[in-house]
Amino acid sequence: MNNLYPLKFKPVFKEKIWGGQKIKTRMGLDFSPLRNCGEAWVISGVSGSQTVVSNGYLKGNELNDLVEVFMDDLVGEKIFEKFKNEFPILVKFIDANDYLSIQVHPNDELAAKRKLNSGKSEMWYILDADPGACLFTGFNREMDRNRYQEYLKNNLLGEILNKETANPGDVFYIPSGRIHALGPGILLAEIQQTADTTYRIYDWGRLDDQGKSRELNTELALDALDFHSCDSYRTQYRKVINKPVNLIDTPFFTSNVLDFNKPLEKDYTYLDSFILYVCVEGRAEIRFQSDKIKVQAGETVLIPAVIEEVFLIPDPNCRILEVYIA
Repeated sequence: MNNLYPLKFKPVFKEKIWGGQKIKTRMGLDFSPLRNCGEAWVISGVSGSQTVVSNGYLKGNELNDLVEVFMDDLVGEKIFEKFKNEFPILVKFIDANDYLSIQVHPNDELAAKRKLNSGKSEMWYILDADPGACLFTGFNREMDRNRYQEYLKNNLLGEILNKETANPGDVFYIPSGRIHALGPGILLAEIQQTADTTYRIYDWGRLDDQGKSRELNTELALDALDFHSCDSYRTQYRKVINKPVNLIDTPFFTSNVLDFNKPLEKDYTYLDSFILYVCVEGRAEIRFQSDKIKVQAGETVLIPAVIEEVFLIPDPNCRILEVYIA
């Protein structure tokens, strides 16, 4: 008899030079004693930063240890075959109180060549944004290696970056290779591959508390960059109540948004994947088998693959990101 159940985790908090207070004030997560909390890793199998179960009899166990023990019952048969004992998705809340560095992440092919764990593609779901808050994603014109290096050398990188105003509910997909950066005043949920490789290209001339500049990775970034531009970088979707709306569907993860104000039944019988419920607004009760668990904004719940049916009861309404690997 399988005794897995929906799992909550204790976040791993990250002090960042650009971090602020919104992870505590807006998401209700206590990150004391951090002064500038830039990130809360709410689901993580990254070595050295794994999240630990906070509920039930498995409390205190690290995420990847659970994958090793429960295998496909936890993550799904094909997912376990591919990723073995590493949980394949990392979920963060990010509070940008200042500009993040302009950066890029490698794809799986380049990561393998450089003996890294994996590439990194990610999705941003904007939770909160100050008036006029902006972010950078992609180039605003077609570029090539040589032209890009000229702009970078002449400190004119900003002229060729696509700039977007951020509003709550906006979604941006950042595939590996796409240059990007957050501006100040943005709080978001990030869904990504389990990887932590970032090539920092430009850091706004910023100095740390010791008066030192952070390391740049301009040469490493060159082979990682996708120099093409896109017609649109913002994900378009239409809000629908009481029905999942697809945001992103990639080989790395699928992400839907679910706004609901009435009880919903979810049947995952044919999915062969775990489900992550990333609660971003309100609260709800998750009923499964003969038990139940509550979730509220700021919390993420891992539904094991072996649990095929759940009931979601809003209190009185709720918004979650529903994440899995199709």
